[in-house]
Amino acid sequence: MTDGHFDKIALIGIGLIGSSIARAVKAKGLAKNVTISSRSQETLDRARELDLGTDYVHDGGAAVEGADLVIVSVPVGASGKVAEEIAPHLKPGAIVTDVGSTKASVVAQMLPHMPKNVHFIPGHPLAGTEHSGPDAGFAELFQGRWCILTPVHGTDKEAKRKLAAFWEALGSKVDEMGTEHHDKVLAIVSHLPHIIAYNIVGTADDLETVTESEVIKYSASGFRDFTRLAASDPTMWRDVCLHNKDAILEMLARFSEDLAYLQRAIRWGDGEKLFDLFTRTRAIRRSIIDAGQDTAAPNFGRPSADKKDQA
Repeated sequence: MTDGHFDKIALIGIGLIGSSIARAVKAKGLAKNVTISSRSQETLDRARELDLGTDYVHDGGAAVEGADLVIVSVPVGASGKVAEEIAPHLKPGAIVTDVGSTKASVVAQMLPHMPKNVHFIPGHPLAGTEHSGPDAGFAELFQGRWCILTPVHGTDKEAKRKLAAFWEALGSKVDEMGTEHHDKVLAIVSHLPHIIAYNIVGTADDLETVTESEVIKYSASGFRDFTRLAASDPTMWRDVCLHNKDAILEMLARFSEDLAYLQRAIRWGDGEKLFDLFTRTRAIRRSIIDAGQDTAAPNFGRPSADKKDQA
């Protein structure tokens, strides 16, 4: 087994993230065997049709037998049940990780079931789209994106190095955080934006003075971008809200305070406060582009009408 390579990888769950891992592993030759497990026969059949792995099984326990690396890619609310199911079948020395968007909850659910002779290293690849299911994945999903590892106390350094090397082989940049800090950071950069997007799109849908057809017909780029976030998988985001509620509620409270400040500035015609805020936030956008986290291309890189006509 060389850096980033494993003899057998078991993927428990084969949605967007799981199927993207499978495609990237296959494209880069990172494993001799990739066993895929899903409770849904339809999903398992589709994964087989797409040739995402080498073996396909319903039972998670059977999937992880002999696996050097086990990646749990299920909604965070199901993490504990999966851990309980696979624990008796884990190979001594195996690395077990996950891809969940919350970490303290995942650790609380999974760690009690983990045998002492395996290496449990929670992880979170900061990559995704609004699409879901095995058809949604693509091998380049992790290219240039961060993957955050949140090792538990006493984690074996060599196992952590091997897992980091695996994510780097997929194209990711790897960082490390404590679980609680991760959950606070992600609450503001990921969870809160999604919640706001769900709320704004829901509000537009509920407005009695504006018809749904008008919302769709006249949607400008800002609203379109919110709808992309609001189209994300409902099961996943329900679980994120329920399993990172303390950090999310803390950020929502802060957001509500800042929104009230903005509301007062608009009400009292305080243009200076508005200008100062918009200038500061514009600088954040430029910093994100400079860090390579987005493009500076016009219209956020969307193809123009002329390019669409030429395609």
